Order: sequence, then C-alpha cells, then structure tokens
Amino acid sequence: MAALGQSIRRSAIGLGLFAVITGGTIAVTQVMTEERIEQQIARAEARALFEIIPETVHDNNMLEDAFELPADPERGFRQPFTAWKATSQGQPVGIILPVTAPDGYSGDIKLLVGIDPVGKVLGVRVTSHKETPGLGDKVERKKSDWVLDFNGRSLDNPGPEGWTVAKNGGVFDQFTGATITPRAVTKAVHKALLYFRTHQPEILQAFDGVNPQEQS
Repeated sequence: MAALGQSIRRSAIGLGLFAVITGGTIAVTQVMTEERIEQQIARAEARALFEIIPETVHDNNMLEDAFELPADPERGFRQPFTAWKATSQGQPVGIILPVTAPDGYSGDIKLLVGIDPVGKVLGVRVTSHKETPGLGDKVERKKSDWVLDFNGRSLDNPGPEGWTVAKNGGVFDQFTGATITPRAVTKAVHKALLYFRTHQPEILQAFDGVNPQEQS
C-alpha cells in the first residue's frame, strides 16, 4: 500500500509539473503571438498612412506628429485615440483617423480614414480584418480598387441616405456574395466624417489654430 501511495503521489506531482509547464508554454506563446500581431498591425498602419497621404504632398514627420482626440461613442470612438496630421509649409494637408468597424461579417475591421481640411476623404485603407478570403477581403486595397470610391467623398457627397451599399439604397457597391463587409466599412467611414465635423475645434488646435476653410 505504501508503494501504491508513493506511486500515486509521484503521478500527481508529474501531472502537476506537466500542467504548469504546459500552461507556461501556452502563456508565453500567446504573449509572443500577440506582440507579433501588434507589430504587423503597426507596420500595416505605417504603410497605409503614406498611401493615404503620400510623402510628396506633406513635409512634416507624420509618424511623429500624432495627437490625441477625445472619445465619441455615438460615432464609434469609444475611447480617446491617437490621430496623425499632415502639413506642408505649416499649412494643414489632412488628418488620418484610426477607425474600427465593429459589425464586419467576422468581427472588427480596422481601417484608417484620411480627411482633408474641408472634410473630404483623402483615402481609406483597411489595416486588419478577419473577413472571408475571396469575398469580404476585397476591402483590402491589394485585393481590389473598392476603397478608392471613397476618395473625394464628403458628408454632402453623397447625402446621408447615400452612405451605404447599393443594396440598401446607397451609392457604394457591395461584393457578390458579401454585403455585410462593405456595408460595415462604409458606415465606419461615414462616422469618421461625422466625427471630423463634430470635433473640428480639437482638430484645429492640433494644426495650431489654422482655419481649414481658409485653405479651400
């Protein structure tokens, strides 16, 4: 019986050590994976910034000229966030807002929306998503030209009812077999424009008080 008890104890200790080692390995792997994902997203954002506002049209260090803007849950910005500004010879060229579309087909879709000083879209780029390959992933610039249709758009072009996909009476195309993804991105871009209009005072402060209307 003593031998049996010792055997049980050894087995229990062995299982405990195995559980600890396995749990630790999983935790370390998860942390390393999360760090890699964050690094990849950061690199994708950096590339997208200069696709939306090329270095040829601004002369500041846009990556370093980041500034904080307040939360606005009504327009999809649940927490204060960092935006980027672009200037040329001290005059505003545009800002880039990080936006999340929470209602994608497979979860959150993260994108960047560039807006010029008078409220027109300079460009949109999706930086992270889990949408279906071959269907919803057409929101990526490398997969299709779909996001380019936002260029030059504003709250007045189209009007409020036009800011959705054609299936719902809007002006933006949906994808064959995939409506949810483009509808979510379109809604998020529209909310970014609403945020810009609502928070112009804070944005003007980032541009040292320059009046965007004077630059139009």
